Amino acid sequence: MNTTLTITIYAIYMLAALAMTIWVARTLHKNGRLFLIDAFHGDEARADAVNHLLVVGFYLINIGFVLLFLKFGNKPDTVVDGIEYAATKLGVVMLVLGGMHFFNMFNFDKMRKKARNRERYEEHYREVR
Repeated sequence: MNTTLTITIYAIYMLAALAMTIWVARTLHKNGRLFLIDAFHGDEARADAVNHLLVVGFYLINIGFVLLFLKFGNKPDTVVDGIEYAATKLGVVMLVLGGMHFFNMFNFDKMRKKARNRERYEEHYREVR
């Protein structure tokens, strides 16, 4: 395959992976905020700060993975190979993004449960006194 076609396929892969990463990060940022506010007892400033830090980490991990993953695999020899190459790489990126999403959701849920348990404990302690 000629160099121009290879570079075009790499660019398509990177742009598509970046677009998916941005979409998932924005979705997590927007919807994760509610979980964090609950976990931080309504402290919106703290929830927003943590939410922002989580998004930055999400971008760093996923964009780093996308860039590192570009090197792996056999370089395509034909246009069909190029399409399969890009599709396979994007599929793996989507699986990683999905995994990161579930990891974040698991952590958000843990934070919420911990905050609720603390509230229940404090409420019970006030009742006992």
